[in-house]
Amino acid sequence: MSASAVRRWRRAVSPLLLLAAWEGGVRGGLLDPDRLPAPSTVLATGWRLAADGTLGGYLLNSLQRAVLGLLIGGLLGLALGTAAGLVRLGDDAVDPPVQMARMLPHLGLVPLLIIWVGIGEPLKVTLVALGAFFPIYLNTYAGIRNIDERLVEAARTLGLTGAERLWHVVIPGALPSLFIGLRLAFAAGWLSLVVGEQVNGQGGLGFMMMEAREFSQTDVVVLGLVTYALLGLLSDLALRAAERRLLAWRRGLQAA
Repeated sequence: MSASAVRRWRRAVSPLLLLAAWEGGVRGGLLDPDRLPAPSTVLATGWRLAADGTLGGYLLNSLQRAVLGLLIGGLLGLALGTAAGLVRLGDDAVDPPVQMARMLPHLGLVPLLIIWVGIGEPLKVTLVALGAFFPIYLNTYAGIRNIDERLVEAARTLGLTGAERLWHVVIPGALPSLFIGLRLAFAAGWLSLVVGEQVNGQGGLGFMMMEAREFSQTDVVVLGLVTYALLGLLSDLALRAAERRLLAWRRGLQAA
């Protein structure tokens, strides 16, 4: 077995032990199954809802909102972060209001957003976009500003044009920070979606959880939380794989 395969199995040990302890606690009477059902019960509920198409429909609704919100917030954060990082006028005009706005908890803006955009789909997408915007803006801005100026001067001395310096120096230099922003943005986006879908939701995992709460279906509520967690984990794994591929030239410190 290769070293990478051994490491993957080693990383899976602690989650499996937690699941085993959870299952054993419920079956042993230490945990109330009405308050926290066993993993096997949650899995059986998920299989049943997937088989009748209920889970797939709710999942598709949530994915559509997440993708749209992440695209809007991510592209806006990338554009404004690039403008503020590269252009002095952009820095003076864009960064102060963004820094002020990021101090506001965007989930605390729900009452105001309801007044502005209503309680329909725009509210859910707006919350996800706000959650994604600030991490991407801040990390794009920081990634550009943290590039060693001597590298830019060396490229200018070698005769590279502005576009060539952007492509060969600025973008590679800012990519590590940008990937950090993307991972934070995805996490914030999923968190925002959980809240948004529980505000007069019509479809989506959050709506499924709220509806299950009304009928005390704890297994369905836990299933929704587990599904959100798996979506976040899968998106993070995809970003990490893209980061390793695009930043193969980088050699950072490895854990001993």
